Amino acid sequence: MKKILMIGTGGTIASEMTDSGLAPELTTEQLLARIPAISRICEVDCLQLLNLDSTDVGPEHWLLLARCIRERYDRYDGFVVTHGTDTMAYTAAALSYLIQNGPKPIVLTGAQKPIGFDSTDSKDNLTDAFRCAAEDMPGVAIVFNHKVILGTRARKTRSKSFQAFSSINYPDLGVLRDGVLLRYIRQDCAAAPTFYDRLDSHVALLKLIPGMDRSVADFLLERNDALVIESFGVGGLPEAGGFFDCVSRWMAAGKVVVLTTQVANEGSDLGVYHVGYRLKSDLQVLEAYDMTTEAVTAKLMWILGQTRDLVQVERLFYAPVARDILWPQELR
Repeated sequence: MKKILMIGTGGTIASEMTDSGLAPELTTEQLLARIPAISRICEVDCLQLLNLDSTDVGPEHWLLLARCIRERYDRYDGFVVTHGTDTMAYTAAALSYLIQNGPKPIVLTGAQKPIGFDSTDSKDNLTDAFRCAAEDMPGVAIVFNHKVILGTRARKTRSKSFQAFSSINYPDLGVLRDGVLLRYIRQDCAAAPTFYDRLDSHVALLKLIPGMDRSVADFLLERNDALVIESFGVGGLPEAGGFFDCVSRWMAAGKVVVLTTQVANEGSDLGVYHVGYRLKSDLQVLEAYDMTTEAVTAKLMWILGQTRDLVQVERLFYAPVARDILWPQELR
């Protein structure tokens, strides 16, 4: 029987009602006690690392979680991380960069309703997560609503319903039906993972709206090492408002700028329109292509934690990690 470590970080799955709304209260042991059938799937040890609403989870907690797994990696066959849904996709992406090419499953799950509610998805999600953690399923994934989603491709696309997560620009890794994992895709892995222990959290995100001028971008770039700009459609910056000069100035000062799209599916393509073409041809801004914003943000934090050399930053950004980017033809 496989031996799995359950790591608790809080979230809705572990929440109980308080005078000011739901708040994480339950421990991993208390969660596990609600689902005795898991003992027939695998042997479980419990570790309560955090007890936070995932709104409060950030880069320092990603590093703590990665270190927790690293210190125990050789003692377990897999890992289940219970986590709030709101930032779970960011944590899954971050762990994909902090723990690369690992042969063991690292499964994140949570719930839209607390485990103590009569109508809850907690028990199904947690049981499915342990089933996947006990299988040959390398790498980081989110297991939710009977779907297995690659850690670098997940996004929360529904705020209340049980089908909370979608896989963006990539197929699901598998599904669970009647308690059986049907795996469609197996991630690549090595004999042992490569762990990283540094992130640069000075990465900002700017979502364009019509009529915006450069002052917001100037403000963010002055205070951060990188800026991700979510543009419209396939990508570009308004010709009015001084954005081109803003990006040019800050890139010359050594800042990193990435263009992505607000559109969830099919990715960016800066070369299509004039408003995007100059950014690539004249400024060489980085382009997210089919990466999720969550993956872009976490990847930049990981890259800038390793190097500040802009040539190396570009090389690492376009190098696929856990299938986070499918290279366009011109990059092959």
